[in-house]
Amino acid sequence: MTSFTPTAPHAPVLGWFSRSEAWMDSKGKGAWIAAMVLGFVFFWPVGLALLFYMIWSKRMFSKSSCRHRKSWTRHGYSAMRPSGNSAFDAYKADTLNRLEQEQHDFDAFLQRLREAKDKAEFDAFMNERAKDAARSDDPEEDAGDGSPKPL
Repeated sequence: MTSFTPTAPHAPVLGWFSRSEAWMDSKGKGAWIAAMVLGFVFFWPVGLALLFYMIWSKRMFSKSSCRHRKSWTRHGYSAMRPSGNSAFDAYKADTLNRLEQEQHDFDAFLQRLREAKDKAEFDAFMNERAKDAARSDDPEEDAGDGSPKPL
């Protein structure tokens, strides 16, 4: 049986829990998940305790589990590089230009739509304000209930 020995020469002696935690961390997230599943199989409170500990210590959702995403970010702009096929590169350039133009046109449309909506709201506000001003200037209006006086 191998035991965990600290790498630092003057490191304090670790307890069994710290040693087992360090050993599990060295094996990766799969070891934690396997221990949790085995805990559920043999005695469910142990599995539940391991699950809560993994969530609390942020081992369940750590960045180390996203290694495959890092490779995608490295190749994020691979679509912009030439492929070597001139016909495909010309088609890709035309398509990207068309999409950029459509995006520009759509943004301009949204801007006009926002301006029209703002103008309609402002016109409605001004009309309501003019109606309120006309009602307050009307001499036939009764000050008590707001309804006009009968003739």
